[in-house]
Amino acid sequence: MIRLGVLDQTPISNGQTPSDAFGQSVELAQWAERLGYERYWLAEHHNTSGLAGTSPTLLMTHIASKTESIKVGSGGVLLPQYSPFKVAEDFHVMETLFPGRVELGIGRSPGGGNTTRLALTDGIRRSMNEFPRQVADLQYHLHNRLPSDHEFAGVIANPKTEQQPEIWLLGINQRSARLAAEQGTAFTFGHFINPTAGEEAIDYYYEHFQPSFAQSEPHVNVCVFVVCAPTDEEAEYHAKSLDLWLLKVENGLDTRVPSPEEAKNRAYNERDREKISKNRRRMIVGNPEKAARELVELQKRYQTDEFLIITNIYDFEAKKRSYQLLAEAIKSGSHTHFTP
Repeated sequence: MIRLGVLDQTPISNGQTPSDAFGQSVELAQWAERLGYERYWLAEHHNTSGLAGTSPTLLMTHIASKTESIKVGSGGVLLPQYSPFKVAEDFHVMETLFPGRVELGIGRSPGGGNTTRLALTDGIRRSMNEFPRQVADLQYHLHNRLPSDHEFAGVIANPKTEQQPEIWLLGINQRSARLAAEQGTAFTFGHFINPTAGEEAIDYYYEHFQPSFAQSEPHVNVCVFVVCAPTDEEAEYHAKSLDLWLLKVENGLDTRVPSPEEAKNRAYNERDREKISKNRRRMIVGNPEKAARELVELQKRYQTDEFLIITNIYDFEAKKRSYQLLAEAIKSGSHTHFTP
């Protein structure tokens, strides 16, 4: 059986406020929990008008306090801008508050342009090449296993917890998979960003995974855009808002989610149409049977039973229904369990 989770970028639809987006995140998390989704991850973005979630750790605590059992994670903390020690402390606090429900996804992305990144580091220019060292240090701090010759030896990330959040390294290429394998972390592949490099990256990860003190076995999930509706026609209608939203994001325009009517009435040039067609490779769009079938195809292609579903469309009730229809189709279908 395919196991489902949610990636929430806290998108703001046209005409809404950030407060509206946060309220909908709570409602969606509660809805996902009732539907049997296993995890709910919050993304981190900066200096953008259409994505409200600048602090996944704060949102995680809020979502966890409003739900009962679903795992809550970051998708992810953008580690190059932060101290691994402080991240470990934050997640120890959350693990203490919500034992066994916290997951730590980390990414290498700068989270915005160069000026935004410098603002996040208070003007300190940090090399992205430090990321592998930061991942190692984060594991040391999270498990309080700093080597005796480490410059911060003796420093303890409090509060101490009986178990530690699982670390997931987020990536979209083989370089990320290589680092996850070398560091012995779980690996999340972003099909919703790069639908062409996943098989190579995940194959490499499974083949080269090195067990660590934090994790003994490889663990993979894949994130994909899904728009599911009772009919293909309705799914296509709502997917139009996602098509235009992606086009605006990639062109550096207003990143609030447009309505399907705005998308329908917009004039597209040939380049726009080519880009929209190419972006459809990042999505699953269709009725429940079609959506479930295509997810099973990805299951076999990527050698994993676990998926994070992201549905950035304008209509919130249609978004909720999309998650519901997909979950029901997966549960009712006769899908073969795939073991990597």
